[in-house]
Amino acid sequence: MIDILSLLLCFDQAVDKTTVKQLSRIALALLTMTGRVTMRGISRWTEKGGSYRTVQRFFRQVVPWATVHWLFVSHQLLRGGGEYIIAGDETVVTKAGKQTYGLDRFFSSIYGRPVPGLAFFALSLVSVEERQSYPLMVEQRVRSDEEKQAAKTKRKAKKATKPKGKPGRPKGCKQKDKTVVEWTPELLFIKSMLLRLVAQLAKLPVKYVVMDGHFGNNNALQMVRQATPWHLISKLRHDAALYFLYDGEQKPVGRHRWYGNKVNYRALPEKYLVKSAKEAQILTQTYQATMLHKSFAQPLNVVIVVKRNLVTNACAHVVLFSSDLALTHDKLVDYYVLRFQLEFNFRDAKQFWGLEDFMNIKQVPVTNAVNLAFFMCNLSQVLLRQLRMESPDCGILDLKALFRGRRYAVETIGHKLRLFKDSQIE
Repeated sequence: MIDILSLLLCFDQAVDKTTVKQLSRIALALLTMTGRVTMRGISRWTEKGGSYRTVQRFFRQVVPWATVHWLFVSHQLLRGGGEYIIAGDETVVTKAGKQTYGLDRFFSSIYGRPVPGLAFFALSLVSVEERQSYPLMVEQRVRSDEEKQAAKTKRKAKKATKPKGKPGRPKGCKQKDKTVVEWTPELLFIKSMLLRLVAQLAKLPVKYVVMDGHFGNNNALQMVRQATPWHLISKLRHDAALYFLYDGEQKPVGRHRWYGNKVNYRALPEKYLVKSAKEAQILTQTYQATMLHKSFAQPLNVVIVVKRNLVTNACAHVVLFSSDLALTHDKLVDYYVLRFQLEFNFRDAKQFWGLEDFMNIKQVPVTNAVNLAFFMCNLSQVLLRQLRMESPDCGILDLKALFRGRRYAVETIGHKLRLFKDSQIE
């Protein structure tokens, strides 16, 4: 059986030995247990030295989780010479009651509406070769009263009808510098996480940050470019107003013309077609070009993937972009697809490791419960690597079944030994 404690010895430079022992006992219980992952549930499945009071003490202490995640990933999961990207996304955990720290209403993509709960933003290191995501930093997003009030004011202003003005730029309005953006509380929060992650990954050759369509805007692009040495890969709206670069003759006097023809997604020029593939009745065409958007401060490397049903002629497309103009279309699409590996971390953390189950309400225990769930995602990847040498198709359910079978065997043998000793005494 795999020794969990030996895998955690790399934490000695970040936490004390007592905390490492507590974490090893709790991790073993999580790998073995069934039912809801709460402190009481964990204590019922821990072995010697893992009482309920021990579990309580662990959850009440401040643990430098960002350092713990990085030490574990760098010692146990990284492979020299591998290619890595950063993926960022937010997950919402539904919660009832009124006392949990940071409780608010956040939009949940699962329910398709705002729900009462907690929001956590995660930054993950994704291995391109292994197609796996390793969470490095998970922090709770807590909205202040000022932020809530600003959101209400913005919603009211959007609903209010404005008098229609004259077309064109208002008189006296000067051209704005689009690199100077409005730093919303959300962007400031993510920027602080990225700055710390840049310092942490100083020796790792990372070039790209991949985020979903929520960050497909100029503000997010400028935040990434100004806070990090990395490029952003994200998705634009399907109806984004993009323009080709103007390649006609320029006027001898005056400002040069930048914007060419507006992109018509139903009639994309053949010269920008870089890949075409047909599978059954679906034709997939990939277009790539350097394009302009009037809301962005710089040209974008845009890849448009169009899928067409040759029987019904139904058509759909997605618009991906990157700030790196030299990035090829195949890598841009592949990197954006790899972003979904972080979603698998969210799924595993909720389904197996207690991200939806914890009942803590104070800030430090909530932080420990959430980061413990993501730490188990990384630990399970190490254990699965070793297990798949013998069983290539095994997953987390098989891993938990293995540890649970070990626990049942130990309990059964121990019970038999106790009965044998009692019979000898009599």
